Amino acid sequence: MVEKDKECEVDIFRDTAVRYLGYTNEVGEAFRSIVPKSVVWSSYVVACGYVLADTVHKGLHVYNEDSSPQKTKRLLLSTSDTLLWQGFASVIIPGLTINRLCATIRYLQTKSSRPMLRSPWISTIIGLASIPVIIHPIDVLVEDSMNATYRKWTGYKPLEPIQST
Repeated sequence: MVEKDKECEVDIFRDTAVRYLGYTNEVGEAFRSIVPKSVVWSSYVVACGYVLADTVHKGLHVYNEDSSPQKTKRLLLSTSDTLLWQGFASVIIPGLTINRLCATIRYLQTKSSRPMLRSPWISTIIGLASIPVIIHPIDVLVEDSMNATYRKWTGYKPLEPIQST
């Protein structure tokens, strides 16, 4: 079984500024109304690259540290768990949330008779300001959902679960 010293080991993908790469698609979604679509799609490439890098990192950690007979199973469970968790918590749910929030703002702007309230910067600023607000609740939602479904079905327990607050 993989042993981990929780006080000494820092997860570069979750405990450092590298984590912000997972949020680039939210920034892209916030800017959707004022940048070319290629910029928005490029932000998804960066965020998905982050997800894949964390998946490989977690897989290599198990591959290098686990010497149990269950190494292959733990490797597959660790990488699939990371891919699912990061995919939902870093890309799918936050991207969709910011996209719909900004789309709603833009729709409401079309109803305004004041030209100043129709600025595309308004939805961008609101989208950017909402990113720090949505991050933790989405992480907890995905963690709880993974615990109730995938992890329950497979019996996999990650080393550092996110705590609900």
